[in-house]
Amino acid sequence: MGWRPAGAGRDDFLILAKYMGGRIEQFVEQTLQGKFDLTVNREKTRTVKLRKPGQSLNFLGYMFRYDQDRNGGDWQYLNLCPSDKALQRERDALREMTGPEKCFVPIPVLIAQINTHLSGWGNYFGFGYPRKSFRQINRFVQERLERHLKRRSQRPFRLAEGSWYAQLKALGLRPI
Repeated sequence: MGWRPAGAGRDDFLILAKYMGGRIEQFVEQTLQGKFDLTVNREKTRTVKLRKPGQSLNFLGYMFRYDQDRNGGDWQYLNLCPSDKALQRERDALREMTGPEKCFVPIPVLIAQINTHLSGWGNYFGFGYPRKSFRQINRFVQERLERHLKRRSQRPFRLAEGSWYAQLKALGLRPI
């Protein structure tokens, strides 16, 4: 079973071009409506100029935008990272996996399920510059597992020695 972003239809597509004018728009519409017998959704169709400050484009769970050089240079680079909506969906999925109704699931089984889920999510969003998003998700998983372990029984889980991060790694958690 593969992971696929919610709402991603088979007819969604994106055209990236340095110049977008009437000829290109007319060609795309004629091709889609003529050859492929598809209808162009006028509400969703739009032209975005990513080089303008503050402009971004969300597509299939990714956010495309131009960012300034991190080293203070004059040039910009195309930043590709998970969108805010994709991050929220992932947090919701992890919240469901570690909720109070899952207290009966043995810890090794739960961590194996989370590892499998995170691996798939990380493989899909591994393209571009996802480090900041991966850090946010890893921290969220750690907090959720801490809370889950503390509420599992009348006597909460106690750390052996060290940090929660070290304890969760010892239990088998693999961050993305």
